[in-house]
Amino acid sequence: MSEGGAPKGSVGDAIREAAERLAATTDTPRLDAELLMAQALGISRSDMLLRAMRDPAPDGFEALVARRQGHEPVAYITGSAEFYGLDLQVSPAVLIPRGDSETLIEAARDHFGKGAAPARILDLGTGSGALLLAALSLWPEAEGIGLDASMPALRVAQCNATKLGLAERCRFLRRSWRRDGWRRDLGTFDLILCNPPYVEDDAALEPQVRAHEPASALFAGPEGLDDYRILMPQIGHLLTRGGIAIFEIGATQQDAVCAIGGNQGFSARFCNDLANRPRAAIVSQSF
Repeated sequence: MSEGGAPKGSVGDAIREAAERLAATTDTPRLDAELLMAQALGISRSDMLLRAMRDPAPDGFEALVARRQGHEPVAYITGSAEFYGLDLQVSPAVLIPRGDSETLIEAARDHFGKGAAPARILDLGTGSGALLLAALSLWPEAEGIGLDASMPALRVAQCNATKLGLAERCRFLRRSWRRDGWRRDLGTFDLILCNPPYVEDDAALEPQVRAHEPASALFAGPEGLDDYRILMPQIGHLLTRGGIAIFEIGATQQDAVCAIGGNQGFSARFCNDLANRPRAAIVSQSF
């Protein structure tokens, strides 16, 4: 018998052994092993923990563990990630949604909480659609547009919108803000959300990020500021009077982003993430 009284060769035993091997790869070896086992079993993690720990370990589990040992992110192995309570499909075509990005949704909710809800929402660099779909789940009367330069990313976003029952309230367009004419026919928006690339080109990143997540969604020049410099001069044309844009920023970029926005006549305030680091820049026009 092994862990928790589970027989050798059982789900529980295989999870324990996998967690020991994954300790050199990840800070959450037990959780990773449990998520991979649930994937191999084709059931939820909670169902596995309640009902399957004494069952025989499935043959496919070892292959999933080997992928994780190679630093492939769990979300890409399982094909899903949670964001703001939503279960989202993800693939290597999109960044994995992170809890830090939920700060943007909280900032938007706080801003609109005492007034009229946003009617039109724009998500720049939508990726999996996480920000736009979370916002639409908060404001059931709102409609939105998600832009991305990557067609594979847009397909992921569309799948997520359909799965969540939000497809009739949003559309996804292939546009790059690095190309002229990207703003054409979009109209104006009460809320713009944007998690742009903001990592310095030579930044030290974990292998699971640098080797597996899309570089085009991560890196933005030597200071990580290239995309803020492109977008700030243009977003004023996309905002309604009284509208706001909320950008995700790196933990050391508050002053630089504030200055870039200020040079375009914007005022900015900032919200911190759960680690108390500046994460969301709330940008509005100064009239």
